[in-house]
Amino acid sequence: MGVGLLGGLFDKFKQGLKRTQELVLAPMGRLLGLRRLDEDQLEELEDLLLQADLGVRAVDQLMARLRFELRGGSEIDPKAVLKDELLKLLRQRPARPFVASDTQVVLLVGVNGVGKTTTLGKLAAFLKARGEGALVVAGDTFRAAAIDQLERWGERAGVPVIRNQMGGDPAAIAFDGATSALAKGTPWVLIDTAGRLHTKDHLMKELDKIRRSLQKVIPEAPHRVLLVLDATTGQNGLQQAEVFARVAGVTDLVLTKLDGSAKGGVVVPILDRLKLPIAFVGVGEGVDDLIPFDAGAFVDGLLDA
Repeated sequence: MGVGLLGGLFDKFKQGLKRTQELVLAPMGRLLGLRRLDEDQLEELEDLLLQADLGVRAVDQLMARLRFELRGGSEIDPKAVLKDELLKLLRQRPARPFVASDTQVVLLVGVNGVGKTTTLGKLAAFLKARGEGALVVAGDTFRAAAIDQLERWGERAGVPVIRNQMGGDPAAIAFDGATSALAKGTPWVLIDTAGRLHTKDHLMKELDKIRRSLQKVIPEAPHRVLLVLDATTGQNGLQQAEVFARVAGVTDLVLTKLDGSAKGGVVVPILDRLKLPIAFVGVGEGVDDLIPFDAGAFVDGLLDA
């Protein structure tokens, strides 16, 4: 990754994690500037890490590393130790690059209100900015607003949108989208789906119907299933993620609204618990505020003022 791009990612993550820094991590500054920490200071640091929603398991691992480094009264750089350990956690499951050698079908899933439709529009804009063609499929036929919203995103991103009438068959519109993209050699087919609660088994079965419909056109489809999660829900989103990962064949995660959360550390337990890579994060409302996840830029944005 180029220096300029990496610097841009750092700036994006820093801005997106501003609330977490201000409300939770800013008090760490005093502790991270010390070269020795006693047990009271270690416990204070542990509490702050937990407040950032890093998760008990990850915090236990971070604290064990700090205590190991401090054995025998050694001087350490707490920030450097935390960064190193966080990077180990975050790099366990690196995301596959978004590269299309032929037509790739991407299905976006998730419950209502997580920013799924907006994320799909931003992803289309991201791919178009790279000079790659994309086709957007308005597969959430249960909400007229979702169809209209995607059409606006299509106009904004300069990509075509395939839609049906409200109440239409999502599997049929997905089939039409895949057929059109394959015929035209379009590299990316991005398919929206209805927000669905993980307790609604019949809605989960609908995802299987969409998958079967796509495979009539492209046997390997969908090539990716992106689960969109809202960072502001904290670890409550993990239950949703676990169920979706199990029944929907999720390949990657997208974490939205990171800029609105005071608990941006939720990225860590999500990766650690689900063992799924984070492909993108949303750090703002702008069309270019969906960015590829980069562990190094994220850790720097989290711990550097």
